[in-house]
Amino acid sequence: MLVQWFVRFVLAPLARMIYRPVVHGIQNVPATGPVVIAANHRAALDTAVIPFVTPRPVKFLGKAEYFEGKGFKGRFVAAFLTGLGYIPVERGNAQAGLAALEAGRKVLTDGGAFGIYPEGTRSLDGRLHRGHTGVAALALATGALVVPAALSGTEKLQPNGKRIPRPARITITFGRPIDFSRYEGLDASPAIRRAATDEVMYAIAELSGQEYVDKYHKRPNEAA
Repeated sequence: MLVQWFVRFVLAPLARMIYRPVVHGIQNVPATGPVVIAANHRAALDTAVIPFVTPRPVKFLGKAEYFEGKGFKGRFVAAFLTGLGYIPVERGNAQAGLAALEAGRKVLTDGGAFGIYPEGTRSLDGRLHRGHTGVAALALATGALVVPAALSGTEKLQPNGKRIPRPARITITFGRPIDFSRYEGLDASPAIRRAATDEVMYAIAELSGQEYVDKYHKRPNEAA
């Protein structure tokens, strides 16, 4: 697809040249095979930054409404998001959650790379919060490796009220892949999913240096 080619071979190198992200541990991202890249989440642009610095395409989930625009502009936005690696999914209910997991599972069973933010939402206080177990469910069900990743500085790229990203020092660190094959056959166990997710979150915390909070982060509309 022309848009995907443009994003990967024109836009991504241009963005790297302008913003000069500092990347550590890129050798920890396997060149082939199913892999889950599990990252902290500081800003909306995180989903663009990760694929721009990885040696292979990375798929992320995106709100289905972003792909439903009308006319030329709507088609262009949908094509551009597809080029960035977004997969449209509905959100907001249990069925949507299952559909999201199934979308990720398909990427992994096809041998691809799938990006996920275990916290489930952007951190509003700068701390790293308890991870949801979807990351473990995907890895355990597909045998995919999990590469923990830490982003720093992306929250300064596009402050509230700004439409165009501004220059900011960005650092992305990829940790060593985590292999959960020792839990083979136990992917239905809630306790195993919790243990595997906690292992991923501790690895992200070590990479990011963020304070870890062992409770789920409330979404903005849930905050008291």
